Amino acid sequence: MSIGADAQRAVAEAVRGSDPEPLVIEDLGTGSGSIVSAETMPNLPIQVRLSGVNAAKVVYRSVQPGVGEREVSGSVFTPEGDAPDGGWPVISYAHGTTGIEQACAPSESSSLLGASALVQGFTTAGFAVAITDYEGLGHPGNHAYLDNIAAGYDVIDAVRALRIVFPDVGTRWAAFGGSQGGGAAWAASELAGSYAPELDLVGAAALAPAANMVGLVDKAIAGTLTTDQGPLMQWVLESLSRRDPALNLDDYRSGNAAQDWSALTGCTPDKAAARDDAVKRLGDRDFAPRSDEAAAVLRDALTAMAVPKAPASAPILVAYGDADTFIDAAWTDAALAQACSLGDVITIDRQVGRGHGDVNGDAVNQWIGERFAGVPAQNNCS
Repeated sequence: MSIGADAQRAVAEAVRGSDPEPLVIEDLGTGSGSIVSAETMPNLPIQVRLSGVNAAKVVYRSVQPGVGEREVSGSVFTPEGDAPDGGWPVISYAHGTTGIEQACAPSESSSLLGASALVQGFTTAGFAVAITDYEGLGHPGNHAYLDNIAAGYDVIDAVRALRIVFPDVGTRWAAFGGSQGGGAAWAASELAGSYAPELDLVGAAALAPAANMVGLVDKAIAGTLTTDQGPLMQWVLESLSRRDPALNLDDYRSGNAAQDWSALTGCTPDKAAARDDAVKRLGDRDFAPRSDEAAAVLRDALTAMAVPKAPASAPILVAYGDADTFIDAAWTDAALAQACSLGDVITIDRQVGRGHGDVNGDAVNQWIGERFAGVPAQNNCS
């Protein structure tokens, strides 16, 4: 079968891509979710571009109480064609750990660091999608690594930004994320009711969520951090020190961790080999706090970043493995018990033998679909 010259040119342009162009937004808005800038995304994978999707990279404002207004980058998408009555329903996707440097953002990658397939799937199914980079990734700022509260605000305001760029987007939305993003989605479910009452959150799905990581401190003291938790601790500490210059990193690093600190901080592909080598050299107690006072400071910081903090405003799905080497299953168990005591409706899927990256998320799409359909969520708290 042959195709016409116009179609051939269209396919060739889709393969080639082009330079991003600024988008003209009639009303940039002010305050939470308002747009600083927006531009086209012509270099997404060809499968995504040919599937029928409107896309924009954005910089938007997010206002965290007690912190103030911050500028955050991200990307937003809608299906092509006419929106249904009430506008496109929304998935706000919170990505997992990518690093703490500005270059390590999904919007800086043509494949969205692997999330482009998710965008294609959800838009094909009739959803608009918002993907926050989180503050400090993709745009100047200090990334608040594993700070669920800060990330929760970013997740919510990405929906507001999406609706400004694409006015045919509705108010009904769900949050979805894994690992770092799982904690962010969980936090968004707590914050949404009071922070964004104009939006209608139907539910939040969290896979292997970094809900409460305070246990890292005692494991660092005992020298029992796993080989996955050591480098995670380094990013936590470096991120905290950038936000709070009063934090003395030398209270928390010694041995090879101190020697290789710069290499451990990297997150771009060109630094991956050096980081991997540095990780292999870490000692059992390289992140042990040097004093009880230093340990208390770190516990307080991690506690402030943890969820739950308050009752959720919509049902939550939490799926996690009992063999997770990044996030101890006992930590997630405790967070869930606390959330249940607050009266949350939580579908709990504790998977035997699963780790961090192999948690089975097959139930997520059905669970989210049922929330949009108004089906009551299974509550494993009761």
